Amino acid sequence: MKINLSTLTALTLSGALLISCGKKEAAPAGPMMGGPVPVNTITVAEENVVGTDTYPGTVVPLSEVELRPQVSGYISQIFVKDGQRVTKGQRLYEIDRTKYQAAYGQAQANVRSAQANLNRVQKDLERYENLAKQDAIARQRVDYARADVETARSQVAVARAQVASAATDLGYSVINAPFSGTIGISQVRVGSQVSPGQTLLNTISSDGPTAVDFVINEQELPRFNRLKQGNQPDSLFTLSLSDGSKYPHTGKLTAIDRAIGTQTGTITVRVSFPNPDRLLVSGMTVTLNVLNQDIGNQITLPFKAVTEQLGEYYVYKVQGDSVQQQNILLGTRFQDKIVAREGLKAGDVIVVEGIQKLRQGAKIQVGAPQPAAGAPTGAR
Repeated sequence: MKINLSTLTALTLSGALLISCGKKEAAPAGPMMGGPVPVNTITVAEENVVGTDTYPGTVVPLSEVELRPQVSGYISQIFVKDGQRVTKGQRLYEIDRTKYQAAYGQAQANVRSAQANLNRVQKDLERYENLAKQDAIARQRVDYARADVETARSQVAVARAQVASAATDLGYSVINAPFSGTIGISQVRVGSQVSPGQTLLNTISSDGPTAVDFVINEQELPRFNRLKQGNQPDSLFTLSLSDGSKYPHTGKLTAIDRAIGTQTGTITVRVSFPNPDRLLVSGMTVTLNVLNQDIGNQITLPFKAVTEQLGEYYVYKVQGDSVQQQNILLGTRFQDKIVAREGLKAGDVIVVEGIQKLRQGAKIQVGAPQPAAGAPTGAR
């Protein structure tokens, strides 16, 4: 019997269709069909933590001033080396004093001349007044003599003012250290021409207590106002240097700026630190650590267990064979953990793995519970 190709193909398809109709495919199991979601859980416990908030800060000396000349001229002498420590009143720079000394000498000579003229007209006045008593001179002449005396007194006052001005300029020709500290790298050399108030000679910074300025947002301002007005523990403010080392001295909050920036919504806070070894240098970038309320035994949980939605944070809390969303208030985060300030208590069981497939009231299948981690030594 001869069967063509089209007939054979039809028979084959018919057989396959009969076989497939005879089989029933298994329904997929899992959360898409209402089955329990496999998860791992952890039991929440208290741990001893030391919570800190960190802020980038900048070292600023409590006293720092730019040295600029008050008179013009050429630098004739420099009495200090770059980076040298100086004491208050120490001579730093000298501007050529020749013309200022000459001006001072001339002003003193003018005083002597004016004083001599005053002495002469005063004696003339005395003679004229004696003659006037005897009616031997015109009254008008006496009046002229008195006017001459007043004019001579004014000339003496002007001459003395010129002496004071010349003495000031002469004094300004030598620049002294306004306070004890460290001077920077000189911006001029001997022979440089300088102008009053314009040329920068150098900068001097104090070596005593040094401040660290940092910025906070306005929501944090009430907290720092309370810290400023209350008793500040010794370890409230600490520093971490740029190489990761800890600064050996603690600080005190000393000042809060007068106003919040209208564009940024932030305000500057200043903390003062002792600086006996000059480890803090003006302009240095440091990390300021501020103790917060997360100190002592606190509820902690893995950060990966936290879900955020519309600015609120929650975890999935196990209740029997299902879960409920539990809102929590977060605190300090350290390593892979975070403090829960509100919303949980010791002994609560929460989901740490499998939360991506969960929803409110979802059924779960718990795997091997994960034990609580050991207590940390500190938080940041």
